[in-house]
Amino acid sequence: MNTLGHLFKLTTFGESHGAAIGGVVDGCPSQLKLDFDFIEKELLRRKTAQSSTSSQRQEPDKIEWLSGLLDGVTLGTPIAFIVRNVDAKSADYEALKDIYRPSHADFTYEQKYGIRDWRGGGRASARTTLPIVVAGAIAKQLLDEKGIRISAGVTCIGDAEQARKEGDTVGGIVECRIVGTPAGLGEPVFGKFSAELAHAMFSLPAVKGFEIGDGFALAKMRGSEANDTFINMDARLWDAGLQDARSGTEDLRICTATNHSGGIQGGITNGNDVVFRVAFKPIPSISKPQQTVNRAGEACTIAIEGRHDVCALPRAVVLVEALAAMVTLDLVMMAKQLSF
Repeated sequence: MNTLGHLFKLTTFGESHGAAIGGVVDGCPSQLKLDFDFIEKELLRRKTAQSSTSSQRQEPDKIEWLSGLLDGVTLGTPIAFIVRNVDAKSADYEALKDIYRPSHADFTYEQKYGIRDWRGGGRASARTTLPIVVAGAIAKQLLDEKGIRISAGVTCIGDAEQARKEGDTVGGIVECRIVGTPAGLGEPVFGKFSAELAHAMFSLPAVKGFEIGDGFALAKMRGSEANDTFINMDARLWDAGLQDARSGTEDLRICTATNHSGGIQGGITNGNDVVFRVAFKPIPSISKPQQTVNRAGEACTIAIEGRHDVCALPRAVVLVEALAAMVTLDLVMMAKQLSF
């Protein structure tokens, strides 16, 4: 399960300390002139060593394009690319190769495969998310041509600097908004827009929560409070953001007065902004002493050293946007509402 998407697909490969991280984007329409500067800027948003609370691993993240392009224009064939790992320090993990780090994938990967790459977390490392940014940047370019834009930001975060001083880590929440989605996107019952988004977001390391619209707060409301009532509104006033207007003109459109549903009803977009939030747990690599066991089941104490993020959120924002772009583009293509 290293592939995401139905028509617009991304397959990723590589480990944290392997030779390279890479991906193959399949289903990208032809004749798109890639904006390489934009892709590089997106990669910079997830890059390490940009603050005292992020990993100090120094990777240039230089993309090598292998196929699918001619003079920077997509051919409609698979777009393959790699980014070589040049600053992996496997020796930092030598003492941990027989120890199960708390809340890491060490134990579960070994149980599943009978072997695990102990160097930097292997395939479970956040390093493997890099191809998502590349594919997401391509998807954003295609969506931008159709007036669909995606932006995310951190809405809740712990005191990362204080946690760093104490050898600890923190988590938080990223909120994302998809603007310009037409009504009618989503494939019930198992391919709902919300289900596809949740599936994508939970593929990210450290994600432990997801909600659409008012999400869990809806559980405390009555139906009279939670319902998004329909209203008639002039399309021109809609574009101006005047959602309380009424009109009887030919430009009449139906919309909702509120957006508790987060732009999705019955698993299908209703034309409002799609709004969702993703909760990230604290990074499990902490330098405080912790109790655990080794492969022999013997109790031991570890204090994880090395280069680790104190909080995933600053670098995760672009990942949330990228996955949202990929899911949206995929469902746009499935609905055949917009041609490329």
